[in-house]
Amino acid sequence: MTTVRMLSTLGLLGAMRSVTAACEAATGVQIDADFAPTQALLPRLRGGEIADLVILTREGLDQLIGEGRVIAESAVDLARSYVGIAVRAGQPHPNISDEAALRRTLREAKCVAYSRLGASGIYFAQLIERLGIAGEVNAKAIVLPQGLTAERLLTGEADLAVQQISELKQVEGIEIVGPIPHELQTPSLFSAGRMATARNAAAADRLLRYLASDEAASVLRQSGLEP
Repeated sequence: MTTVRMLSTLGLLGAMRSVTAACEAATGVQIDADFAPTQALLPRLRGGEIADLVILTREGLDQLIGEGRVIAESAVDLARSYVGIAVRAGQPHPNISDEAALRRTLREAKCVAYSRLGASGIYFAQLIERLGIAGEVNAKAIVLPQGLTAERLLTGEADLAVQQISELKQVEGIEIVGPIPHELQTPSLFSAGRMATARNAAAADRLLRYLASDEAASVLRQSGLEP
């Protein structure tokens, strides 16, 4: 079985955990995957880290295509991802149904956890600026360099966690309140492509075709993504 080295955004962690066995059986390709936010993966790839295939935000993938690092013809859009809010299991679910309710909930929270490098964290930092509460929220926030923000709910450090819904779903012992109102969202588009320096190009292409298949789409949906 050929091994394909894949670097993927953290938003696909749950989906890839679920689909790997079926994918390997269908393609004959073994997946060696590493997961991190797109903004953490880009400098690694530009620094010469070897990979056959990458899954990044569409913006990140387009940057690598423009730099000649990813083959443009190989690029495929896999799923959209929405940002949600979670609380520790058993805690009351705050109202985030509209802009006014979300603003009030964020202002009343004791501590909000979000990520610095992840697409959700970049979006959330911009959102609270637009809502006019950035100073107030950040004064009591935990801003992680990267990783799963909902883990800070389990330790009691935060009472709200903000991240892609697909990432929130990776942490047991929490409950997802719901997505941030769609009129305030800027969904992330996750896309995949083959590296120009891929050592196993044919196997990477087989894997890309599988990830874009209807079978993989059902797993993406179950993991909290929108194929």
